[in-house]
Amino acid sequence: TLAVKSIKDTQCGFKLFTRKSAQILFSNLNLRRWCFDVELLYMAESLNMPLKEVAVNWQEIPGSKLRVLEAALLMGRDLVIIRACHTFGLWRI
Repeated sequence: TLAVKSIKDTQCGFKLFTRKSAQILFSNLNLRRWCFDVELLYMAESLNMPLKEVAVNWQEIPGSKLRVLEAALLMGRDLVIIRACHTFGLWRI
């Protein structure tokens, strides 16, 4: 995977953090767009914070404005940015 190894679906579900974890993660967050939650999970995993994937029941609401191809391209770009910037020390936790 490009970013988070321990979570299968980073875009589904809710992300819950302890106060201490949230302070560390959100104060070091670099992305403010599509992949911000992937970067949070990437940093949490890098810091050995416990992560757990829990299923949630989701009901799709008609009328989504999401453009799938554009979203996929932006997501791919951001995944590469997260990995490269953290790997090469451009972004530090």
